Amino acid sequence: MPFTTISYDVDDGVATITLDRPDKLNALDSTMERELVEVWDLVDADDAVRAVVVTGRGRAFCAGYDLSEGAGGFDVVARAQMRGTEELRPGDVPRDSGGLISLRIFRCLKPIVAAINGAGVGFGATFSLPMDVRLASERARFGFVFSRRGMCLDGAASWFLPRVVGISTALEWATSGRIFDAAEALDAGLVRSVHPPAELLPAAYAIAREMTEQSAPVSVALNRQLLWQMAGAAHPMDAHRMESIYIEQRASSADASEGADSFLEKRRAQFAQTVGGDLPSGFPPLQEPPFEPPTSLN
Repeated sequence: MPFTTISYDVDDGVATITLDRPDKLNALDSTMERELVEVWDLVDADDAVRAVVVTGRGRAFCAGYDLSEGAGGFDVVARAQMRGTEELRPGDVPRDSGGLISLRIFRCLKPIVAAINGAGVGFGATFSLPMDVRLASERARFGFVFSRRGMCLDGAASWFLPRVVGISTALEWATSGRIFDAAEALDAGLVRSVHPPAELLPAAYAIAREMTEQSAPVSVALNRQLLWQMAGAAHPMDAHRMESIYIEQRASSADASEGADSFLEKRRAQFAQTVGGDLPSGFPPLQEPPFEPPTSLN
């Protein structure tokens, strides 16, 4: 699948997705919207990919929506028609493209590490929230700037951001829309660590491989989805129910046998089962609810 606004490479078990509009500070246009939805199908379908690193080319991570044409950049109907990912009927509310991307990342079956190399504002700030680990360059800057643009949060950030940094910090950042640096992002827990620019990608690759090199791919997929999906569960019984289902199915699997044998034999496990062929029946645990916006906001 050819891409024009992002690049996609796989090496030694890790896929690298690079936002690739450096002359536009990797701002999101309709083509990038479509490509950032589609690329995760490649990730999930390729058993050679164990983890993903996401970064930006040039001096920015992502400068948010491409507003080079002024307020027209916020025309969600026009953007939806250009990206061609949904069918709009008269009266339909077009889906937020940032949300389409975030929800597809949410459903991904592989761990994702964000290597935030520079400015990440607007969508560039919300884009990394459904990823599993975020690292920042010392040059990174963040801003949930929507209030300063007369807009509201995108990318399902009103769900993700409070779960990452807590409701008070999320409210402060979202209402003020101010820009803050990597040190503040680290203090708030938005990023795991801050690195000199030349050390950012090596650190991201090291974490991606640490998360996967001794783990069973099917178990990684299960655990990633269970943790993300259960973050919004109404009661721990929901988690207990889903875990019980998958424990029962995994207990008789070749991976479980190999895990026990390798432990007893004091050797590294060689897990043969794959995400492409051996996920338990009924996985993922929850289906995405339908998009049913209210007929009126009055």
